[in-house]
Amino acid sequence: MGLTPAFAVFGVFFALPMAYLLVVTFWRIRRYRLTPDFTFANYQNVYGDYLHALVFTIVIAFVIACITTLLAFAIAYLIRFRSGLFGQVILLSALATLFGGYLVKIYAWKAMLGAQGSVNLLLITLGLIDQPIEWLLYSPTAVILTLVHFMLPFALLPILAGLRGISEAPLEAARDLGAGPWRITKDIVLPQCRTSLFAAFTLSFLIPAGDYVTPRLVGGTETFMVGNFIENLFIGRMNAPMGAALAFSTLLACALVLLFVNWLLKRVFTPKWGH
Repeated sequence: MGLTPAFAVFGVFFALPMAYLLVVTFWRIRRYRLTPDFTFANYQNVYGDYLHALVFTIVIAFVIACITTLLAFAIAYLIRFRSGLFGQVILLSALATLFGGYLVKIYAWKAMLGAQGSVNLLLITLGLIDQPIEWLLYSPTAVILTLVHFMLPFALLPILAGLRGISEAPLEAARDLGAGPWRITKDIVLPQCRTSLFAAFTLSFLIPAGDYVTPRLVGGTETFMVGNFIENLFIGRMNAPMGAALAFSTLLACALVLLFVNWLLKRVFTPKWGH
């Protein structure tokens, strides 16, 4: 009985709207009105017209998730095992970025990556370049940098929670037996925080895969991701069946990627020792 309100909220505000949207993917638009039907034409059009955008989005989101998860693990490892009391300062500094608004971060990176931004000015001052690098802004690179910065605190928290659950006993035993830092990390630390790594990767992958604001503001005309096309189909072209079909196709592609990553993590980081 205690979970009934939670299930009711989940059903009313998530499951039912998603079910309705799934039904709409098989409908048609006639004279700018939704017409009930049962056709796979929307999915055929999605894979015919938007496959390139879907693949591009999945690749960009995958790169963002990999970079974010690696950085988050490095910071969490530093906080947990290397920094002592200074780790709390590092954690507070990372979490402080959560108080900055999403759009504030986007415009901050837009200013930094511009031709007269701080990144180009720093590179010129150091003598590494002679002219501003134009492709830093309005490019996939700008989208990746912006979303990695935005997602990093969200990926850091589950990984740090997983690392804090690791007992010191097996680590000390491995050191006594002569294992080096890399061997300890690979054979003890990573297998025990595999679930946390997957949670961090999932967050860092799904949110960028559905984002359409960042590509519009810092990605430029060559970096339209699938979220931009879904927005245009729903709002610009008033074609809800096609937009819903593209959204569910994206969900399916994301689910396949996450299943593969979960399988890969289990295969690579299976504990070599018994519980």
